[in-house]
Amino acid sequence: MDIFEKCINFTRADDVKKLGVYPYFRAIEENEGPVVKIEGRTIVMAGSNNYLGLTAHPRVREASINAIKKYGSGCSGSRYLTGTIDLHIELEHRLAKFLGFEEVLLYSTGYQTALGAIPTLAVKGDYLILDKEDHASIVNAGMIAKGAFTEFKRYKHNDMEDLESVLKKLPMDAGKLIVSDGVFSVTGEIVNLPELLKIAKKYNARVMVDDAHAIGVIGKGGRGTASKFGVTDQTDLVMGTFSKTFSSLGGFVAGPERVINFLKHHSPALIFSASPTPASCAAALASLDILEEQPELVDKLVANSKYMQKGFKDLGLNIVESETGIVPVIVGDVDLAFLFWRKLYDNGVFVNAFIPPGVPPHMSMMRTSYMATHEKVHLDMILDAFDKVAKELNLI
Repeated sequence: MDIFEKCINFTRADDVKKLGVYPYFRAIEENEGPVVKIEGRTIVMAGSNNYLGLTAHPRVREASINAIKKYGSGCSGSRYLTGTIDLHIELEHRLAKFLGFEEVLLYSTGYQTALGAIPTLAVKGDYLILDKEDHASIVNAGMIAKGAFTEFKRYKHNDMEDLESVLKKLPMDAGKLIVSDGVFSVTGEIVNLPELLKIAKKYNARVMVDDAHAIGVIGKGGRGTASKFGVTDQTDLVMGTFSKTFSSLGGFVAGPERVINFLKHHSPALIFSASPTPASCAAALASLDILEEQPELVDKLVANSKYMQKGFKDLGLNIVESETGIVPVIVGDVDLAFLFWRKLYDNGVFVNAFIPPGVPPHMSMMRTSYMATHEKVHLDMILDAFDKVAKELNLI
Protein backbone atom coordinates (compact mmCIF):
# COMPACT_ATOMS: atom_id res chain seq x y z
CA MET A 1 0.00 0.00 0.00
CA ASP A 2 1.36 3.43 -0.99
CA ILE A 3 1.92 5.63 2.04
CA PHE A 4 0.50 8.55 0.00
CA GLU A 5 -2.82 6.77 -0.65
CA LYS A 6 -4.52 8.37 2.36
CA CYS A 7 -3.43 11.79 1.07
CA ILE A 8 -4.81 11.15 -2.40
CA ASN A 9 -8.11 9.87 -0.97
CA PHE A 10 -8.60 12.87 1.34
CA THR A 11 -11.11 15.08 -0.46
CA ARG A 12 -13.17 16.58 2.38
CA ALA A 13 -11.41 19.94 2.20
CA ASP A 14 -11.77 20.02 -1.60
CA ASP A 15 -15.51 19.33 -1.31
CA VAL A 16 -15.98 22.17 1.18
CA LYS A 17 -13.97 24.54 -1.02
CA LYS A 18 -16.21 23.73 -4.00
CA LEU A 19 -19.21 24.72 -1.90
CA GLY A 20 -17.56 28.06 -1.17
CA VAL A 21 -17.73 27.66 2.61
CA TYR A 22 -14.12 26.68 3.42
CA PRO A 23 -13.17 28.71 6.53
CA TYR A 24 -9.46 27.95 6.87
CA PHE A 25 -6.15 29.44 5.66
CA ARG A 26 -7.71 32.82 4.80
CA ALA A 27 -4.88 35.29 4.19
CA ILE A 28 -4.99 38.49 6.25
CA GLU A 29 -3.65 41.36 4.15
CA GLU A 30 -3.69 44.07 6.83
CA ASN A 31 -4.05 43.71 10.60
CA GLU A 32 -4.95 46.49 12.99
CA GLY A 33 -6.42 44.27 15.73
CA PRO A 34 -10.24 44.44 15.88
CA VAL A 35 -10.42 45.18 12.14
CA VAL A 36 -8.48 43.34 9.43
CA LYS A 37 -8.44 43.24 5.64
CA ILE A 38 -9.09 39.91 3.91
CA GLU A 39 -9.55 39.53 0.15
CA GLY A 40 -9.64 43.31 -0.13
CA ARG A 41 -12.54 43.61 2.34
CA THR A 42 -12.64 45.22 5.77
CA ILE A 43 -13.65 42.55 8.32
CA VAL A 44 -14.32 42.72 12.05
CA MET A 45 -12.04 40.13 13.66
CA ALA A 46 -13.78 37.99 16.28
CA GLY A 47 -11.53 34.96 16.05
CA SER A 48 -8.07 36.11 17.12
CA ASN A 49 -6.21 35.19 20.30
CA ASN A 50 -4.70 38.69 20.34
CA TYR A 51 -6.40 39.16 23.71
CA LEU A 52 -4.98 42.56 24.67
CA GLY A 53 -4.82 43.79 21.08
CA LEU A 54 -1.08 44.44 21.24
CA THR A 55 0.08 43.03 17.89
CA ALA A 56 -0.49 46.43 16.29
CA HIS A 57 0.66 48.51 19.28
CA PRO A 58 3.28 51.10 18.22
CA ARG A 59 5.62 50.18 21.10
CA VAL A 60 5.53 46.49 20.20
CA ARG A 61 6.20 47.20 16.54
CA GLU A 62 9.05 49.59 17.35
CA ALA A 63 10.65 47.10 19.75
CA SER A 64 10.61 44.39 17.07
CA ILE A 65 12.14 46.68 14.46
CA ASN A 66 14.87 47.88 16.82
CA ALA A 67 15.73 44.29 17.76
CA ILE A 68 16.21 43.37 14.11
CA LYS A 69 18.43 46.40 13.61
CA LYS A 70 20.60 45.41 16.59
CA TYR A 71 20.67 41.59 16.39
CA GLY A 72 19.59 40.72 12.85
CA SER A 73 16.66 38.56 11.80
CA GLY A 74 17.56 35.35 13.63
CA CYS A 75 19.90 33.75 16.16
CA SER A 76 21.24 30.98 13.87
CA GLY A 77 21.58 28.41 16.60
CA SER A 78 19.99 26.70 19.57
CA ARG A 79 19.87 28.21 23.06
CA TYR A 80 22.27 25.47 24.11
CA LEU A 81 25.03 26.61 21.74
CA THR A 82 25.24 29.91 19.83
CA GLY A 83 21.58 30.94 19.88
CA THR A 84 21.28 32.75 23.22
CA ILE A 85 21.18 36.55 23.23
CA ASP A 86 20.70 38.88 26.18
CA LEU A 87 17.04 39.44 25.22
CA HIS A 88 16.32 35.77 25.94
CA ILE A 89 17.77 36.03 29.43
CA GLU A 90 16.05 39.35 30.13
CA LEU A 91 12.67 37.95 29.06
CA GLU A 92 13.15 34.83 31.20
CA HIS A 93 13.97 36.90 34.28
CA ARG A 94 11.10 39.31 33.69
CA LEU A 95 8.55 36.55 33.21
CA ALA A 96 9.73 34.66 36.29
CA LYS A 97 9.29 37.79 38.40
CA PHE A 98 5.90 38.62 36.84
CA LEU A 99 4.48 35.11 37.34
CA GLY A 100 6.03 34.50 40.76
CA PHE A 101 8.32 31.56 39.92
CA GLU A 102 12.03 31.00 40.48
CA GLU A 103 13.01 30.54 36.84
CA VAL A 104 11.64 30.54 33.29
CA LEU A 105 12.94 28.79 30.18
CA LEU A 106 12.04 29.95 26.65
CA TYR A 107 11.15 27.65 23.76
CA SER A 108 10.69 28.57 20.11
CA THR A 109 6.89 28.03 20.08
CA GLY A 110 4.16 27.30 22.59
CA TYR A 111 3.47 23.93 20.97
CA GLN A 112 7.15 23.05 21.23
CA THR A 113 7.13 23.96 24.92
CA ALA A 114 4.75 21.10 25.69
CA LEU A 115 6.65 18.67 23.47
CA GLY A 116 9.93 19.77 25.00
CA ALA A 117 9.10 19.87 28.69
CA ILE A 118 6.56 17.11 29.34
CA PRO A 119 8.36 14.05 27.85
CA THR A 120 11.63 15.27 29.39
CA LEU A 121 10.11 15.23 32.87
CA ALA A 122 7.86 12.16 32.59
CA VAL A 123 10.08 9.23 31.64
CA LYS A 124 10.02 5.42 31.89
CA GLY A 125 8.45 4.32 35.16
CA ASP A 126 6.61 7.62 35.63
CA TYR A 127 2.92 8.38 35.11
CA LEU A 128 1.51 11.23 33.04
CA ILE A 129 -2.13 12.16 33.75
CA LEU A 130 -3.99 14.47 31.34
CA ASP A 131 -7.42 16.07 31.15
CA LYS A 132 -9.36 14.64 28.18
CA GLU A 133 -9.78 18.15 26.72
CA ASP A 134 -6.16 19.26 27.10
CA HIS A 135 -4.67 21.08 24.13
CA ALA A 136 -3.35 18.96 21.25
CA SER A 137 0.24 19.91 22.10
CA ILE A 138 -0.13 18.34 25.55
CA VAL A 139 -1.77 15.21 24.15
CA ASN A 140 0.98 14.82 21.56
CA ALA A 141 3.59 15.35 24.26
CA GLY A 142 1.88 12.51 26.11
CA MET A 143 2.14 10.29 23.06
CA ILE A 144 5.88 11.00 22.83
CA ALA A 145 6.26 10.16 26.51
CA LYS A 146 4.22 6.98 26.02
CA GLY A 147 6.57 5.99 23.20
CA ALA A 148 9.37 6.19 25.76
CA PHE A 149 7.41 3.84 28.07
CA THR A 150 5.87 6.47 30.32
CA GLU A 151 2.42 5.40 31.56
CA PHE A 152 -0.14 7.71 29.99
CA LYS A 153 -3.56 8.20 31.65
CA ARG A 154 -6.58 10.45 30.90
CA TYR A 155 -9.37 11.67 33.15
CA LYS A 156 -12.79 13.14 32.33
CA HIS A 157 -12.79 16.82 31.50
CA ASN A 158 -12.35 18.98 34.62
CA ASP A 159 -13.77 16.10 36.68
CA MET A 160 -11.84 15.99 39.93
CA GLU A 161 -13.60 12.84 41.15
CA ASP A 162 -12.47 11.01 38.03
CA LEU A 163 -8.95 12.41 38.43
CA GLU A 164 -8.84 10.98 41.95
CA SER A 165 -10.15 7.62 40.74
CA VAL A 166 -7.29 7.50 38.22
CA LEU A 167 -4.67 8.45 40.80
CA LYS A 168 -5.95 5.91 43.34
CA LYS A 169 -4.91 3.10 41.01
CA LEU A 170 -1.32 4.31 40.64
CA PRO A 171 1.62 3.45 42.94
CA MET A 172 2.12 6.10 45.62
CA ASP A 173 5.90 5.95 45.24
CA ALA A 174 5.90 6.43 41.43
CA GLY A 175 6.62 9.76 39.76
CA LYS A 176 3.38 11.41 38.60
CA LEU A 177 2.74 14.57 36.59
CA ILE A 178 -0.77 15.97 36.11
CA VAL A 179 -1.08 18.38 33.17
CA SER A 180 -4.15 20.52 32.55
CA ASP A 181 -5.05 23.58 30.55
CA GLY A 182 -5.64 26.55 32.84
CA VAL A 183 -8.16 28.03 30.43
CA PHE A 184 -9.38 25.37 27.99
CA SER A 185 -8.77 26.68 24.50
CA VAL A 186 -12.03 25.56 22.87
CA THR A 187 -14.62 26.55 25.47
CA GLY A 188 -12.85 29.10 27.68
CA GLU A 189 -13.64 27.05 30.79
CA ILE A 190 -11.23 27.35 33.73
CA VAL A 191 -9.71 24.33 35.46
CA ASN A 192 -10.73 23.67 39.07
CA LEU A 193 -7.14 24.23 40.12
CA PRO A 194 -7.58 24.40 43.92
CA GLU A 195 -9.24 20.98 43.99
CA LEU A 196 -6.76 19.57 41.47
CA LEU A 197 -3.84 20.69 43.64
CA LYS A 198 -5.46 19.22 46.74
CA ILE A 199 -5.85 15.83 45.04
CA ALA A 200 -2.34 15.98 43.57
CA LYS A 201 -0.83 16.53 47.01
CA LYS A 202 -2.84 13.63 48.45
CA TYR A 203 -1.41 11.24 45.84
CA ASN A 204 2.14 12.61 45.66
CA ALA A 205 1.79 14.07 42.16
CA ARG A 206 3.26 17.20 40.59
CA VAL A 207 1.13 19.67 38.58
CA MET A 208 1.75 21.56 35.35
CA VAL A 209 -0.76 24.15 34.13
CA ASP A 210 -0.90 25.33 30.52
CA ASP A 211 -1.73 29.04 30.72
CA ALA A 212 -1.62 29.81 27.00
CA HIS A 213 -5.15 31.29 27.13
CA ALA A 214 -4.96 32.48 30.75
CA ILE A 215 -2.03 34.90 31.00
CA GLY A 216 -3.23 38.40 30.27
CA VAL A 217 -6.81 37.18 30.71
CA ILE A 218 -7.37 36.00 34.31
CA GLY A 219 -5.58 36.38 37.63
CA LYS A 220 -4.16 39.48 39.30
CA GLY A 221 -3.01 41.79 36.52
CA GLY A 222 -3.38 38.90 34.07
CA ARG A 223 -0.96 36.58 35.87
CA GLY A 224 -2.94 33.45 35.01
CA THR A 225 -4.81 30.58 36.59
CA ALA A 226 -2.72 30.03 39.71
CA SER A 227 -2.90 33.74 40.47
CA LYS A 228 -6.68 33.77 40.03
CA PHE A 229 -7.06 31.16 42.77
CA GLY A 230 -4.21 32.43 44.94
CA VAL A 231 -2.28 29.15 44.63
CA THR A 232 0.88 30.20 42.77
CA ASP A 233 3.07 28.90 45.61
CA GLN A 234 1.39 25.47 45.36
CA THR A 235 1.60 25.15 41.55
CA ASP A 236 4.72 23.32 40.39
CA LEU A 237 4.98 24.40 36.76
CA VAL A 238 3.26 26.79 34.37
CA MET A 239 3.78 26.85 30.63
CA GLY A 240 2.57 29.43 28.16
CA THR A 241 2.98 31.04 24.79
CA PHE A 242 3.86 34.43 23.32
CA SER A 243 1.42 34.08 20.42
CA LYS A 244 -1.59 35.45 22.31
CA THR A 245 -1.34 38.09 25.03
CA PHE A 246 2.34 38.72 24.25
CA SER A 247 1.64 39.37 20.53
CA SER A 248 4.65 37.44 19.31
CA LEU A 249 5.86 33.87 18.74
CA GLY A 250 7.49 31.52 21.25
CA GLY A 251 6.76 29.67 24.46
CA PHE A 252 8.01 29.21 27.98
CA VAL A 253 7.86 27.05 31.08
CA ALA A 254 8.10 28.52 34.59
CA GLY A 255 8.99 26.61 37.73
CA PRO A 256 11.64 25.79 40.36
CA GLU A 257 15.24 26.59 39.45
CA ARG A 258 16.32 22.94 39.73
CA VAL A 259 13.61 21.79 37.32
CA ILE A 260 14.33 24.53 34.79
CA ASN A 261 18.05 23.74 35.00
CA PHE A 262 17.29 20.08 34.25
CA LEU A 263 15.18 21.01 31.21
CA LYS A 264 17.96 23.28 29.92
CA HIS A 265 20.33 20.33 29.78
CA HIS A 266 17.98 17.50 28.81
CA SER A 267 15.13 18.81 26.63
CA PRO A 268 15.68 17.82 22.95
CA ALA A 269 13.17 20.39 21.71
CA LEU A 270 15.33 23.10 23.26
CA ILE A 271 18.77 21.70 22.52
CA PHE A 272 18.09 20.82 18.87
CA SER A 273 15.93 23.81 17.82
CA ALA A 274 16.88 27.33 16.82
CA SER A 275 16.10 29.84 19.55
CA PRO A 276 13.32 32.46 19.45
CA THR A 277 14.14 35.35 17.12
CA PRO A 278 15.27 38.73 18.46
CA ALA A 279 12.12 40.41 17.12
CA SER A 280 9.92 37.82 18.85
CA CYS A 281 11.61 38.36 22.21
CA ALA A 282 11.52 42.14 21.88
CA ALA A 283 7.81 42.08 21.03
CA ALA A 284 7.06 39.86 24.02
CA LEU A 285 9.08 42.13 26.34
CA ALA A 286 7.28 45.23 25.07
CA SER A 287 3.92 43.50 25.54
CA LEU A 288 4.87 42.53 29.09
CA ASP A 289 5.81 46.15 29.77
CA ILE A 290 2.38 47.30 28.60
CA LEU A 291 0.57 44.61 30.58
CA GLU A 292 2.39 45.60 33.77
CA GLU A 293 1.76 49.31 33.17
CA GLN A 294 -1.87 48.93 32.08
CA PRO A 295 -3.53 46.04 33.98
CA GLU A 296 -6.86 47.69 33.18
CA LEU A 297 -6.55 46.13 29.71
CA VAL A 298 -7.41 42.79 31.34
CA ASP A 299 -10.57 44.31 32.82
CA LYS A 300 -11.55 45.71 29.40
CA LEU A 301 -11.09 42.31 27.77
CA VAL A 302 -13.29 40.58 30.36
CA ALA A 303 -15.91 43.33 30.11
CA ASN A 304 -16.05 42.87 26.32
CA SER A 305 -16.46 39.11 26.75
CA LYS A 306 -19.28 39.57 29.28
CA TYR A 307 -21.02 42.03 26.95
CA MET A 308 -20.93 39.49 24.13
CA GLN A 309 -22.12 36.62 26.33
CA LYS A 310 -25.15 38.65 27.39
CA GLY A 311 -25.75 39.76 23.81
CA PHE A 312 -25.67 36.22 22.43
CA LYS A 313 -28.00 34.96 25.17
CA ASP A 314 -30.41 37.82 24.55
CA LEU A 315 -30.53 36.76 20.89
CA GLY A 316 -31.44 33.23 21.99
CA LEU A 317 -28.18 31.61 20.94
CA ASN A 318 -26.61 28.67 22.80
CA ILE A 319 -23.22 29.61 24.24
CA VAL A 320 -20.63 28.31 26.69
CA GLU A 321 -20.24 30.91 29.45
CA SER A 322 -16.81 31.71 30.89
CA GLU A 323 -14.74 34.37 32.63
CA THR A 324 -12.27 34.52 29.74
CA GLY A 325 -11.94 36.05 26.28
CA ILE A 326 -13.40 32.95 24.57
CA VAL A 327 -17.15 32.75 23.84
CA PRO A 328 -18.27 29.70 21.80
CA VAL A 329 -21.63 29.80 20.03
CA ILE A 330 -22.95 26.26 19.53
CA VAL A 331 -24.54 25.52 16.14
CA GLY A 332 -24.43 21.69 16.25
CA ASP A 333 -24.19 20.27 12.74
CA VAL A 334 -20.89 20.31 10.79
CA ASP A 335 -22.38 21.39 7.46
CA LEU A 336 -24.43 24.05 9.22
CA ALA A 337 -21.26 25.31 10.91
CA PHE A 338 -19.53 25.79 7.56
CA LEU A 339 -22.56 27.62 6.15
CA PHE A 340 -22.93 29.74 9.29
CA TRP A 341 -19.26 30.72 9.07
CA ARG A 342 -19.58 31.73 5.40
CA LYS A 343 -22.64 33.87 6.01
CA LEU A 344 -20.94 35.64 8.93
CA TYR A 345 -17.93 36.28 6.71
CA ASP A 346 -20.16 37.67 3.97
CA ASN A 347 -21.63 39.99 6.61
CA GLY A 348 -18.19 41.30 7.52
CA VAL A 349 -17.35 39.20 10.60
CA PHE A 350 -14.58 36.61 10.93
CA VAL A 351 -14.85 33.84 13.55
CA ASN A 352 -13.38 30.35 13.89
CA ALA A 353 -15.42 27.33 12.83
CA PHE A 354 -14.67 24.42 15.18
CA ILE A 355 -15.86 20.99 14.07
CA PRO A 356 -15.24 17.37 15.22
CA PRO A 357 -12.80 15.93 16.16
CA GLY A 358 -11.79 19.29 17.64
CA VAL A 359 -15.13 19.34 19.45
CA PRO A 360 -17.54 16.52 20.43
CA PRO A 361 -20.08 15.26 17.85
CA HIS A 362 -23.03 17.63 17.33
CA MET A 363 -21.12 20.40 19.13
CA SER A 364 -19.78 22.25 16.09
CA MET A 365 -19.40 25.88 17.03
CA MET A 366 -18.48 29.38 16.06
CA ARG A 367 -15.64 30.00 18.51
CA THR A 368 -15.53 33.73 19.03
CA SER A 369 -12.77 35.47 20.97
CA TYR A 370 -12.29 39.07 21.98
CA MET A 371 -9.68 41.74 22.54
CA ALA A 372 -9.30 44.57 24.98
CA THR A 373 -9.20 46.84 21.93
CA HIS A 374 -12.65 45.86 20.63
CA GLU A 375 -14.95 48.87 20.93
CA LYS A 376 -18.72 48.72 21.38
CA VAL A 377 -19.24 49.48 17.70
CA HIS A 378 -17.27 46.34 16.77
CA LEU A 379 -19.12 44.18 19.30
CA ASP A 380 -22.52 45.37 18.10
CA MET A 381 -21.56 44.64 14.49
CA ILE A 382 -20.71 41.08 15.52
CA LEU A 383 -24.02 40.68 17.36
CA ASP A 384 -25.97 42.11 14.41
CA ALA A 385 -24.28 39.65 12.03
CA PHE A 386 -25.01 36.68 14.32
CA ASP A 387 -28.63 37.81 14.69
CA LYS A 388 -29.11 38.07 10.92
CA VAL A 389 -27.42 34.77 10.07
CA ALA A 390 -29.02 32.79 12.89
CA LYS A 391 -32.47 33.92 11.75
CA GLU A 392 -31.70 33.04 8.14
CA LEU A 393 -30.67 29.54 9.22
CA ASN A 394 -33.61 29.14 11.63
CA LEU A 395 -31.40 28.80 14.69
CA ILE A 396 -33.38 31.48 16.52
